[in-house]
Amino acid sequence: MNIKRIVVPVDFSDHSLRALDFAADLAEPFGSELVVIFALEPMVNLMPDYGGAQTSAVAELLDQQRHTGQAELARMERRYARRGITLRTLMPFGRPSQAIVDTARELKADLIIMATHGRSGVSRMLMGSVAERVVRTAACPVLTLHAGDARAAQRRSTKAPRVRELARAARAPKVHAVSRR
Repeated sequence: MNIKRIVVPVDFSDHSLRALDFAADLAEPFGSELVVIFALEPMVNLMPDYGGAQTSAVAELLDQQRHTGQAELARMERRYARRGITLRTLMPFGRPSQAIVDTARELKADLIIMATHGRSGVSRMLMGSVAERVVRTAACPVLTLHAGDARAAQRRSTKAPRVRELARAARAPKVHAVSRR
């Protein structure tokens, strides 16, 4: 198994940043390219806009989201560069799940690694699950880390090279089957 490109979607939450740390540890032994994406989500107006005020307010909010996203991605690139890790950052526009799947497909990603927030009940019904939609529709394998899993993986990767060991084992000839879509 050769993992050349890993897509890691982030929303700048602690969960997604821990998933990025996990992805960086996994990418190292493979020499994989890490592509970090932050999706700019379109804002849907539910109220009619007769005077144009809402349209300009939505445009201003989107511009602010774009500016903040660019600044956070640049800060992330600098932080990882200090560790000797090069990130490629992208900011696609669209519904997050679709932007993630489309970007991974366009880049011919070998793997998507992403955090889940573990929402349930009404919160999940209203907001949906981005991770679930990505898992169902992505053309490449998707590794999801629940918030607790990401913390545990972070501890393992700093205390013992477990993630690197798993990566080496996956490349070893004794691996006979790899789950692919």
